[in-house]
Amino acid sequence: MFLLILLLPALALAADSDNRQYENCMRLARTDPDQGFEVALAWQDLGGGQAAQHCVAVAMIGLNQFVQAAERLESLAAAMLPASDAHRSAVLGQAGTAWFSAEKYDRAYAAQSAALKLTPDDPELLVDRAMTLAGAKNYWEAIDDLNRVIDANPNRYDALILRASAYRFVDALPLAREDAAAAYRLAPDRPDVLLEYGIQLRLADDRNGARQAWLRLIQLHDGTPASDAARRNLELLDVKAD
Repeated sequence: MFLLILLLPALALAADSDNRQYENCMRLARTDPDQGFEVALAWQDLGGGQAAQHCVAVAMIGLNQFVQAAERLESLAAAMLPASDAHRSAVLGQAGTAWFSAEKYDRAYAAQSAALKLTPDDPELLVDRAMTLAGAKNYWEAIDDLNRVIDANPNRYDALILRASAYRFVDALPLAREDAAAAYRLAPDRPDVLLEYGIQLRLADDRNGARQAWLRLIQLHDGTPASDAARRNLELLDVKAD
């Protein structure tokens, strides 16, 4: 999901050394969250302010402390009232990411919707909220958000393949196949695209096409969750063939 890292507005007037400290802290939070968390806490104790608080929360996402991270990010966004809408929206979007990862879909939806009130046409936020809605099995609402993204940019393969999956869950299979085929033309090597494209081929009784899509996924992305799902689908395909 979308996890945009923006410098907080407070740093715009800070010394160059403070800017570098923030950038280094955020890089650690994403690449080595254990170390990033320790660095951010120490900086917070030394008066790092909102920038340090932000770094602590992002490190907590990396440590899978999703609920605590989401609560911190929501509190930070509320405290950033002098900040621009874009910065507050980004922090709320991160809170939504954390709530989604905790499978707290109501809280994720609330945070993402609040972010979209600040930046209404942000495509990344719309895709993220669509994923949240799909997680809560509100597929038609997810499709509505994805429609907005695809109308603005028909080449967004990630939105197309998500909409294909949502259409599949509401039994709109011709529309699902159309979206999956469009996503495959745009990004034929992406694991999420290959997985859903294979599912759509299987539903259309193109067993060989489905097999080839899933085998290619495993070849290109072995060891990923998508490749594990492809293997399970291949096993089911073989069982039905027997």
